[in-house]
Amino acid sequence: MTPTTVPAAQDPTATLDARPVRLPGYPLITGPFTHLAVERDRLAALRWQHFDAVQVGSTLGAEISGIDLAADLADEVIAELRQALHDYKVLFFRDQPMPPAQHVAFARRFGELEVHPFVPSNTEHPELVRFQKSAQVSGFENTWHHDVTWREQPSMGAILHALSVPDLGGDTLFSDMYAAYDALDAETKDLIADLDAVHDFTRAFGHALPEEQRAIMRAKHPAVRHPIVCTHPVTGRRHLYVNRIFVDHVAGMDPDAGAELIDRLCRQADYPEHQTRLCWEPHTVAFWDNRAVQHYAASDYWPAVRVMERASIAGTRPHR
Repeated sequence: MTPTTVPAAQDPTATLDARPVRLPGYPLITGPFTHLAVERDRLAALRWQHFDAVQVGSTLGAEISGIDLAADLADEVIAELRQALHDYKVLFFRDQPMPPAQHVAFARRFGELEVHPFVPSNTEHPELVRFQKSAQVSGFENTWHHDVTWREQPSMGAILHALSVPDLGGDTLFSDMYAAYDALDAETKDLIADLDAVHDFTRAFGHALPEEQRAIMRAKHPAVRHPIVCTHPVTGRRHLYVNRIFVDHVAGMDPDAGAELIDRLCRQADYPEHQTRLCWEPHTVAFWDNRAVQHYAASDYWPAVRVMERASIAGTRPHR
């Protein structure tokens, strides 16, 4: 019998350029993420004097060893950790049983610390936000976001310490916002180059406040405008700076069109090629650059207990 189908002579993708292509009808891309190669290889070549680092994601994330965060670290060690943070965007440390006072002291080596006005803190250390989740208090951080973008000067970075974690689940994912921006097509980059997004705390925290208290907090924390594309104040690289939790609308744009644009930009965090994932253990510490990455706390462990404490380092106002 004569076959009705001729076997393919080559892979059908062999005729395509080595770059992603957009799926017809959807705001999604598929294919090789070639924009990651230069940064991936740059990070692979890094070497450090005061600690060891193992790269865990293509363009972000390193597990740091050979250092005790609860110790009185020398200035040159702190300086090298700061450089590693700018390079890897997020640092992971294992087996770091820091008491709260040492957690605060370590974080303060990198700048002034914030006190969060809406999330309860460690009772003895207001600089430490305490996330204590259980069957009675569920986690709602499972959306990609930068922290506190509703502030005029949002966090520079955050240091999160795991006190108690589930046997399974409760991972935190991080996504590279430099890579997210680099993956955009030229037309979209031109569209968003001069646009601002309006960030508002009430989207996340307003529903839990009585009307009178909401008005008081509104006076202290009015809605703010930040560029959709920011330039990192240290690295000079451009990154996306929008999220669905805190962005209310795009300034000067039709609301529906603005919502569609924000959703499309936020989808850039969804690609696994832009991500790394941390599986927590007791006394694991994560230190992330709150400008360069977004994070997502998986809420797949209810009703198990998950207790974390976070110190956030104040930053500067985002700029183009």
